[in-house]
Amino acid sequence: MCELLGMSANVPTDICFSFAGLLERGGNTGPHKDGWGITFYEGKGCRTFKDPEPSYQSEIAKLVKAYPIKSVSVISHIRQGNRGRVCLENTHPFTRELWGREITYAHNGQLSNYHDLKPEYYRPVGNTDSELAFCWLLDKIREKYPKRPSNMASVFRYAAKLSHTLREKGVFNMLLTDGVFVLAYCTNNLHYITRRAPFGKATLIDADMVVDFQKETTPNDVVTVIATRPLTNDERWQKMEPGEFSLFKMGELI
Repeated sequence: MCELLGMSANVPTDICFSFAGLLERGGNTGPHKDGWGITFYEGKGCRTFKDPEPSYQSEIAKLVKAYPIKSVSVISHIRQGNRGRVCLENTHPFTRELWGREITYAHNGQLSNYHDLKPEYYRPVGNTDSELAFCWLLDKIREKYPKRPSNMASVFRYAAKLSHTLREKGVFNMLLTDGVFVLAYCTNNLHYITRRAPFGKATLIDADMVVDFQKETTPNDVVTVIATRPLTNDERWQKMEPGEFSLFKMGELI
């Protein structure tokens, strides 16, 4: 299985602390050694870093870890490949354009009998079940909403409804964002935590690192972090239920 990491915040925030914990699971404290990727949103644009190498020893990952890129929406993924070979084109997250916006997605799990998913407009570049499911998902959204609706929350709720269909084909834990909304869909293993004032300290499970968020934030900051498994051992993470989805905007669960 792969692992996911996402963030939704009301102010541009760096994800270096959580990302440092996730990286260790990519071949060191965990078996997810088949590549990693991360996408940061900045306004309408986004920047993506990917590498098919294990994240804990990737030079590109070290660069991202040391460079505090601030964003309000982030999606990251470490891969343990089961469908498709280990290569750059099969490395998550995946991004496509829809209504002039960059849509980014990452998937944790394995699907079976997925070859009946036949997207017409969006086509996979690689050969994973994950990317095929993403293309199918966007095709269905584009079919229902030929033009960008004024209420984007309804689009993400529809994406969650479509995720129920994908869940019937296997394990489908998923993160999806347009840079404003962040959707988390759970089949069997997904957690989140919302940090707000009064902020305290947190300790990573996978690395010898402690941060005092009170020194790094303002009283008005709201930051939600989503992860396959909790990344800290001294905070209370919310475990999502099978078939549950959570939609976040500016750090808040909506």
